[in-house]
Amino acid sequence: MRNVIAVTSPGIPGYRVVEVLGIVTGSSVRTRGMGGRLMAGVEAMLGGRGEAYLMELEKARDEALRELLDKTARMGGNAVISVDFETTQILEGFVVVTVYGTAVKAVPE
Repeated sequence: MRNVIAVTSPGIPGYRVVEVLGIVTGSSVRTRGMGGRLMAGVEAMLGGRGEAYLMELEKARDEALRELLDKTARMGGNAVISVDFETTQILEGFVVVTVYGTAVKAVPE
């Protein structure tokens, strides 16, 4: 992956968008293994932060973002604007993270 800028704003301070390449997405589906589910169940009974699931969510978010940036670079872009994340759960224990934005070519002003 080349250096690709990703921002949640509709523009990049100090840069000018010279070409819009289109919508780009990245996704990750993750689940805890049996040991992780057991640990998460104990955490649920004791209360507090669910560290086991937070770690999986963070991994999923990183994977989805990495895919988004890789796709943008393959499209010839060097930035993604208006980045947004969506997180859902499918089945029991599966987390789906999707990230999307607009791939662009941007140059310094």
